[in-house]
Amino acid sequence: MMNYTVEKITLKERIGYGFGDAASSMFWKLFGSYLMIFYTDVFGLPAAAVGTMFLITRVWDSAFDPIVGVVADRTNTRWGKFRPYLLFLAIPFGVIGVLTFITPDLPDTGKLVYAYVTYSLMMMVYSAINVPYASLLGVISPNPKDRNILSTYRMTFAYIGSFIALLSFMPLVNFFSKGSKLIEDQQYGWMMSVLVIAIICAVLFYFCFAFTKERVKPIKEKQAPLKDDLRDLLKNRPWWILLGAGVAALIFNSIRDGATVYYFKYFIVEENIGTVNFLSIPFVLSGIYLAVGQISNIIGVILAAPVSNRIGKRKTYMLSMLIATCLSIAFYWLDKDNLVLIFALQILISICAGSIFPLLWSMYADCADYSELKTGNRATGLIFSSSSMSQKLGWAIGTAITGWLLGYFGFQANEVQSADTINGIKMFLSFLPAIGTLLSVIFIYFYPLTESKLNEITRQLNEKRQSANARES
Repeated sequence: MMNYTVEKITLKERIGYGFGDAASSMFWKLFGSYLMIFYTDVFGLPAAAVGTMFLITRVWDSAFDPIVGVVADRTNTRWGKFRPYLLFLAIPFGVIGVLTFITPDLPDTGKLVYAYVTYSLMMMVYSAINVPYASLLGVISPNPKDRNILSTYRMTFAYIGSFIALLSFMPLVNFFSKGSKLIEDQQYGWMMSVLVIAIICAVLFYFCFAFTKERVKPIKEKQAPLKDDLRDLLKNRPWWILLGAGVAALIFNSIRDGATVYYFKYFIVEENIGTVNFLSIPFVLSGIYLAVGQISNIIGVILAAPVSNRIGKRKTYMLSMLIATCLSIAFYWLDKDNLVLIFALQILISICAGSIFPLLWSMYADCADYSELKTGNRATGLIFSSSSMSQKLGWAIGTAITGWLLGYFGFQANEVQSADTINGIKMFLSFLPAIGTLLSVIFIYFYPLTESKLNEITRQLNEKRQSANARES
């Protein structure tokens, strides 16, 4: 039995930590589910050009994440290492997000340049606030079970935030555009809708800052040189495995999310079905589909901790991704009239997808412990920046593939699509994401940090911290 002499993590702090990812995820899901179709159908950019832009900007931004992690590790303020970033970057996060969805009247080249600049800035400020936020998980508590619980709260609130954003976004667009189909009215509706979301995100980041506390101090108070941090990271085998698994999982997610609105607009033809009214608010079918996915993700998050505590994180991850692979493949054969089955598979796939992400975040914290025990050096920010880096790389590859293949399949914005194009759009929700889940399973199969190894690592680190505290006193 292991004893921890650490301050109890209160419900208020768990919720506060969850608020941070609710804020991040509201924007992240807007980017993943709506930014591609915004660029092609509202801003008027070619799909293939957008795919290339996503790849270039996100690959650069992925390289930017470790820089943020290194800087955060070397930050020392009265608020801690990581919390100050939430305080000072909440407003820039919202402002640049709104700028990303503004549509200036420019020639085609000017539009593309504007998209490159604003989206690059958005992803950089996202890294600058999200990497320190993620790193908080490693310093709130040294207890692996506390981290599992915090990861559960984090992902639950992430999906709640995503649910709110995805369900409300198109009704907001319709409200601000007054239901007009004119492109100028649609552009105004999109901009104002993002402004509403941006304000909510900033407020949630401030709550996260106010409700959390940093407790875990490194055994070595003196920060190691950067070259030592990088050397230790590159020798961290579990980290490499998680990086590969995370990239593959995000390819799966980004392809499905990025193609959903196309799937419902051009294959299902949701305009012919009409809206679903609830409390006098008209919701579109694609928004309901995405929101149902977020609710199902939450179920997966809730199941992740008890299942992984029983059979282990690695086995839980592999089982979830294998089921998601099979269900994704089955999705291809659904006809547009099979709405019940389409929603049923969305629920089951999303439960599987929801269960893996709290496991990934918790395993990154375990990698930080593994590295500290092995090297004597703790680089929490650098370790957690890799998790954000894997997100960015996965989204970069997934969205680039989506844009390129839309162009390859002959997609034409706001037109009736050919049979080949429709078949390609169906692939985006079936075989293509299944490749991502299968690759993720292959990576995680080789993950070496079992529960017994983690308990031993935590015990040894706890003894070293207690010994260091005794010497100081």
